[in-house]
Amino acid sequence: MAKKTTVTPLHDRVIVKPAAAEEKTAGGIIIPDTAKEKPQRGTVVAAGPGKKDEPVTVKPGDTVLYGKYAGTEIQIDGEDLLIMRESDILAIV
Repeated sequence: MAKKTTVTPLHDRVIVKPAAAEEKTAGGIIIPDTAKEKPQRGTVVAAGPGKKDEPVTVKPGDTVLYGKYAGTEIQIDGEDLLIMRESDILAIV
C-alpha cells in the first residue's frame, strides 16, 4: 500500500503514483528506455473531498486506469507522482 503523504488535494483532485513501465514484452523482448510508453495504471496516494454535490469515489490504495495524457507530473519527497481530476480516471481495477 502507498505511504501516507503530507499533501492533500483539493476538491475532486487525486494524487496517483504511476506503475513502473514495462521492461519486457509478453514474447520476452526487452524494451529500450527510448521506446517505453508512459504507464496508464497507478495507485491512488491521496484524494480530495470532492465537489459540493459529488463526493470522490476513489480512495487511497485503489489501483486505477487513467488516460494517456491525464494529469500533471509533480514530485513530492523525491517521488514522481501525478495529480489529476477524478474525471480523468477511467476505471478502478
